[in-house]
Amino acid sequence: MPSHLPDRLAGRLAGYRTEPVEAGESGAVVIRLTPTGTGSPLYLKSAAGAAAAAELAAETMRLRWLASRVPAPTVVDWVTEPDRAWLLMTALPGATAAAQLERAAPAEQGAIVAALAALLNRLQALPIASCPFDASDSRRLDQARARIDAGQVDPADFDAERAGWTPEQVWAALRNARPTRTEPVVSHGDFTLENVVIAPDGRAGCIDVGRLGVADRYQDIALAWRGLADHGAALQRRFLQAVAADPVDAERLRFHLLLDELF
Repeated sequence: MPSHLPDRLAGRLAGYRTEPVEAGESGAVVIRLTPTGTGSPLYLKSAAGAAAAAELAAETMRLRWLASRVPAPTVVDWVTEPDRAWLLMTALPGATAAAQLERAAPAEQGAIVAALAALLNRLQALPIASCPFDASDSRRLDQARARIDAGQVDPADFDAERAGWTPEQVWAALRNARPTRTEPVVSHGDFTLENVVIAPDGRAGCIDVGRLGVADRYQDIALAWRGLADHGAALQRRFLQAVAADPVDAERLRFHLLLDELF
């Protein structure tokens, strides 16, 4: 158990075994909690510092909005202290699409891609008027510029085709690549294979939803398409067909891949 927990959480989690989860890029610490007796596993995310706590608060708001709309973790508890925050949530059953594709036989991979596409179609079919979160190109560009200015972009994480680039070079390319056409939808915002969990029954849900909001539909298509590259062009094409993006809009695809380099 973490060394510091608010009393409300410490009492609630006394009967759980803890297992650290590899941290993502948000700066939050993630722990999987498994009950020693009856009950279901949970996840605890904690953040220290005003900026990280604000990001965790954003995820909590989005999880609450997603409830009953699309499969996602349920918020069990949310606790804050000055410059610190804890999010306790349920665990989705199954394993990530990334993990399942790695161990699946070629004949089984199509079903995984179908589940990935079905989740994205369901998410993007939600009415945008009901979504209170803005993740538009303009807002994301403002956030990207702020991250560059704050020194928060690591060029070591850039895709291979941009190896050796600086953040300013990505920014310049991004500004010149802004699409002339967009299709606003409810977007996950970080729709990678690691952020989709597929249950044993084949149904998929999403995790790490802190960037969810109304955005161009290629925001999500681009990241999933990139992740599928490791598994072959045939699976990429199958995914694009399943989300009605074949033939692909190369302009929008490139823009969103460039934009993701800065997050």
